[in-house]
Amino acid sequence: FLERYAKFVKERLEIEQNYAKQLRNLVKKYCPKRSKDEEPRFTSCLSFYSILNELNDYAGQREVVAEEMAHRVYGELMRYSQDLKAERKHHLQEGRKAQQHLDHCWKQMDNSKKKFERECREAEKSQMTYERLDNDINATKSEVEKAKAQFYMRTHSADESKNEYAAQLQSFNAEQWKHFHSAIPQIFKNLQNMDERRTVKLGETYRSFAEAERRVIPIISKCLEGMVSAAKAVDERRDSVIVVESFKSGFEPPADFPFEDFSQNLSRTGSDGTISNTPKGDKDRDRDGAPGPRSDPKHPMSRTKNKLWLFGKKPKSPAFCPPPPPSSSRSWSTSHLFPPPRFSSDLVSHYLSEIKTTAPSLEDFSHLPPEQRRKRLQQRIDELNRELQKEMDQRDALNKMKDVYEKSPQMGDPNSLQPKISETICNMEKLRSEIHKNETWLSEVEGKQSSRGDRRHSADNHHHGPQGRESPEGSYTDDTSQEHHTPHHRPGPFDDEFDDDDPLPVIGHCKALYSFDGETLEFNLNGVLYIIEEDKGDGWTRARKQSGEEGYVPTSYVEITLEKNSKGAVTYI
Repeated sequence: FLERYAKFVKERLEIEQNYAKQLRNLVKKYCPKRSKDEEPRFTSCLSFYSILNELNDYAGQREVVAEEMAHRVYGELMRYSQDLKAERKHHLQEGRKAQQHLDHCWKQMDNSKKKFERECREAEKSQMTYERLDNDINATKSEVEKAKAQFYMRTHSADESKNEYAAQLQSFNAEQWKHFHSAIPQIFKNLQNMDERRTVKLGETYRSFAEAERRVIPIISKCLEGMVSAAKAVDERRDSVIVVESFKSGFEPPADFPFEDFSQNLSRTGSDGTISNTPKGDKDRDRDGAPGPRSDPKHPMSRTKNKLWLFGKKPKSPAFCPPPPPSSSRSWSTSHLFPPPRFSSDLVSHYLSEIKTTAPSLEDFSHLPPEQRRKRLQQRIDELNRELQKEMDQRDALNKMKDVYEKSPQMGDPNSLQPKISETICNMEKLRSEIHKNETWLSEVEGKQSSRGDRRHSADNHHHGPQGRESPEGSYTDDTSQEHHTPHHRPGPFDDEFDDDDPLPVIGHCKALYSFDGETLEFNLNGVLYIIEEDKGDGWTRARKQSGEEGYVPTSYVEITLEKNSKGAVTYI
């Protein structure tokens, strides 16, 4: 039974190991395989990855359970089973020895008994022979004497055999009593004690079997609490803002259609009592003899044809087209009024294809909407700046190595490094040229968006967004690096008003390892906070709650996960 239970524990710990392995494979399967720069910034995605981390920790606890069962239960059972086998073998050998000793005593007693019986028969025969010869008148005296001597000898042998048999019988009875009243009961008692110890050991291993899992229950509970906290950290408003910032095009809504007066050439009499629908401004122009309004090819309507429609097909344009003006000096075609569309009709699929593509169709991204173009240019500038920094670091390292070679010629030839230094400087010049070219394009896009943003703010002064970092067109950008790398930033009309109140962008998130009751910010165990300023070396990190409260927390109290090149300042709607 002990071995059977040990086999059960082994199969159970194998199940735990397989379960943990499958959980880890599941986590690995669903973990993001993209670079950190392409990590999703949605709270739902971040929460899911937090849940994956907690599940990975949960799998680790299942491995701990398997290790505890293998070491404290299965291993202990196997060692104890070997000890019990050896002890049981020893007790059985002792029992066999006692039985063999008793059998030996019985054989000695039986041999003495048989010898005594044989000697008695021989004595009886010699007695009968002596009596027969003694009564026979024909027998000689020598024969009678000989038979008498034989009779006495046989009688003496029978007496000796009798004494020996009596002694052997007494010894056997003593050994038999000792065997059944002392030796065998002691052996059975030892076997019983061994079995009782085995039973106690089984009970202990049962408890160890349960304790192996009960020890990890608090940690598993923390993992589950972390999953619940990750679920609570999902912020639909923030995700919506991220989607809006990621896909907004930067186009302005189309303006109103102008009124096309087709009745201006009709002659009207004073007796005509019909009410004219001609607007007042048009009547005035009719009276002055000026021609009626004409379709302006530069009107925003001409630009709306270039825009995309989100919900399927674009709305149908009017069934009629305004006729060309009567003046023959200038002729307009519908191709001037409605230029060919520049994009496809499916906005979402177009944007997704643009975001997923790795090789843009145009170097300056002019095929993208303004806002998307600005983001792609800014992203490229950041990448070029990083490459430039790498080249600068490599140049500095080569120069230091060259100085070392010049001071210590035995270490190397400094002239051998000159081609590599020249190549690095050439690469730096190329990168600077590329950065300048992309910054020129970026300033062009931001200049256009800033002018449109100024017009929109002047028209809607009472409508302004929530506090946050404003992009040049008045919306809220999710690229915090723009503030540092964009030299052509043009402040919007509300920049001065919100400069001091703008919340800092989120650069990461953290999970509380302990509860903290501070003067500026309080949080509980496993609480999730947003990081808005890193530790400057004083042991404090600036963080923000989901409710918007900001303050400083001890860096050692939280587990920080920074998002490199984090895009998106937290915007509260």
